Amino acid sequence: MVIALDGPAASGKGTLARLISEHYGFAHLDTGTLYRGVAWLVLSENADPTDPVLATNAARTFEIEKLADADIRTKEVGAAASVVAANSDVRSALLDFQRRFALKPPQNAVGAVLDGRDIGTVVCPDATVKFFVTASPKTRAHRRWLELVSGRPELQEAEIYKDLLERDARDAARDDAPMAAADDAELLDTTHLSIDAAFAAARRVIDGVFRRCG
Repeated sequence: MVIALDGPAASGKGTLARLISEHYGFAHLDTGTLYRGVAWLVLSENADPTDPVLATNAARTFEIEKLADADIRTKEVGAAASVVAANSDVRSALLDFQRRFALKPPQNAVGAVLDGRDIGTVVCPDATVKFFVTASPKTRAHRRWLELVSGRPELQEAEIYKDLLERDARDAARDDAPMAAADDAELLDTTHLSIDAAFAAARRVIDGVFRRCG
């Protein structure tokens, strides 16, 4: 069983993916971690993430263990991750890793949950259940601001809003695997939903598919 969740940043897909994996006993992969990891590796060498050769080399030698002490959730890493994710060679280098995870989840898990931008369209087009999780840009910016402001009190919500719009545009406009909802994905708009309500809505869809599959 493979559950795919796609959608823009701060839509709630990552939290939903974790809750789904815990509820059903599935392995979880936040694929954004892979791209953030590549971006962090490039930045940690004081290199330019727009350099396709450097980004590709980092992706081809990427190991999750390298991120053990890395802070990959900064604004700078997030922006760089969106840049390296537009590199088709980087995406190709990380595609096999994601597909292996889905086909053979770690620790003998009976299924896998992957969240990202192109899981249902490219990485796992045959996923058992697909969601496209979204929310209004203002709602997403507020959520991200609440997540970050305790550590960065000077951070302005308007700045995050601008960054999210720019990242959305890059992710949707890239030539290779742009962010998009799969034709058979369930749309889940979390703008006015609590995480509990969104999780309940996702479970209804998943349980319905499981019942039909026997």
